[in-house]
Amino acid sequence: MTLWNETKSIPISKAMIWLAYKRVRANKGSAGIDLVSIEQFDTDLSANLYKLWNRMASGSYFPPPVKEVEIPKKDGKVRKLGIPTVSDRIGQMVVKIFLEPRLEKEFSQNSFGYRPKKECASST
Repeated sequence: MTLWNETKSIPISKAMIWLAYKRVRANKGSAGIDLVSIEQFDTDLSANLYKLWNRMASGSYFPPPVKEVEIPKKDGKVRKLGIPTVSDRIGQMVVKIFLEPRLEKEFSQNSFGYRPKKECASST
């Protein structure tokens, strides 16, 4: 992968983009509204990751719309699910990687929702 200049206004490093990409790639997932699968994204990986890093690090990244999919429920109704593009999933993961360690220390030890390595203890 090509090395990128990291002098940007927002502290998003190429290493963060790469780590986020590896996590998103491991999760698999469907193509978003742009119909670009992870395999298609990989065909020009360096350029795609550079473009995402450049926009995120300069503060000019704007996420595209999500693809709406209806998931059938047991009761016959449907639940709507939003599927972001591969690039946006990587961007979301970068934000998670950046914010989670900084905010984790601010949460109460009794707060369990959507936190890494935390689950509500059973009181039985």
